[in-house]
Amino acid sequence: MSRALPQATAALLDRLVAGKQSEWRSAGLAAGIVRHGEHVWHGFAGTTDAEDLDALPTADAQFRIGSVTKTFTAVLVLQCRDEGLLDLDDRLDVHLPGTRHGGVTIRRMLAHLSGLQREPVGEVWEQPEGPHRDELLAGLDEAEAVAAPARRWHYSNLAYALLGEVVARLRSQPWDEALLKRVLTPLGMSRTTPRRQPPYAKGYFTDPYADRLLEEPEFPGNAFAPAAELWSTVGDLGRWASFVAAPDPAVLSADTVEEMCHPQVMYDLDGWTLGWGLGFMLHRRGDRVLVGHDGAMPGFLAGFAVRRPEQTGAVVLANTSADADPGGLAVDLVLHAVDDDPDPAPAWRPGPPVPPHIEELLGQWWSEGTAYTFSARDGHLEIKAVGAARTAKPSVLAEEGVDRFRGVSGRSQGEILRVVRREDGTVERLYWATYPVTRDPRPFGA
Repeated sequence: MSRALPQATAALLDRLVAGKQSEWRSAGLAAGIVRHGEHVWHGFAGTTDAEDLDALPTADAQFRIGSVTKTFTAVLVLQCRDEGLLDLDDRLDVHLPGTRHGGVTIRRMLAHLSGLQREPVGEVWEQPEGPHRDELLAGLDEAEAVAAPARRWHYSNLAYALLGEVVARLRSQPWDEALLKRVLTPLGMSRTTPRRQPPYAKGYFTDPYADRLLEEPEFPGNAFAPAAELWSTVGDLGRWASFVAAPDPAVLSADTVEEMCHPQVMYDLDGWTLGWGLGFMLHRRGDRVLVGHDGAMPGFLAGFAVRRPEQTGAVVLANTSADADPGGLAVDLVLHAVDDDPDPAPAWRPGPPVPPHIEELLGQWWSEGTAYTFSARDGHLEIKAVGAARTAKPSVLAEEGVDRFRGVSGRSQGEILRVVRREDGTVERLYWATYPVTRDPRPFGA
């Protein structure tokens, strides 16, 4: 069971939310923090309705979450991959035959590396609603490739609309029905819906020259939905952040979510502070990386961020169209929670007995002029360079057969460590990713 944030930290976050709502001139602001699957703090400011200024946001009030929707669509795509219905390196025309731009791959579409233009064809944002399915697909004949595939990052709502169509065809049901059945219902996210359901916040544009709010249209996305359609709440998006931190295998395996959080492309080429995985934004703050996504639709801005090692996430929802940064605030909220109230270190306990064939591998070894310490930890063999920082992560290996181990994390992940024995059965040397490893330092060569 997770604990509530300390009173001083909660008060600081309350002031931060109130300050941002005032600074951004947002009609309302709703925020929350989850840790180890539980809500530990909520903060609310402003109103959900300009005609009732006392209508304070709540954890159950729906806001539109815009492109945060893309993270749900990405999970649906990876579910299809894990079930063998597609390969991430499939060309689009494998699943949408005859379509123009059929040579782009599913992987590149997920990571905004397809080169497809940003929006569906036409002046989409001057229409009362997004294109319907037939219009979306017909418009592909006019859609441009504004960059060569994999040449550079280029954000594309069109790509995610097409990914939703891929999911719909593979599942033989509309995207929203697949989402409800395979993601929202298993995670208990009953307040996340394609169309708004009361209680909900009204979306506003804040007049930059006067203290007034102008209500924005609802703008149904239709075939555009897989890119940005969903409405959700602080409560439900907290569940989503908790899933990203500690995946429910009934929805997606931990290994697959880890794959989605692996960088595919760097957006910020100068500072390397923002990259993209398979559907997730990757924020770097110092030596820490958080995953999440921002969102925008008429009248609304949203963001969530998760620090996966500490299983801590934050959600920020605002009913304003511009000049606000909910995603950045979500990152700040997570780091406040992690830094101001860190989890206590788990108590050390003696481990299981070390088998004799592991015992003889423990101690110091050398390879390429570097000394390494081999240790038995938590039932695994671990390898760490002598002199490495205490916080540096070791290589962890799992036993795969007689005198054979495979790296499951760290340096040379996936590579083999092989034990070579003398005629009397004692260990003579090791080979790690084919490099010789010996008890004393030696030059290359036989």
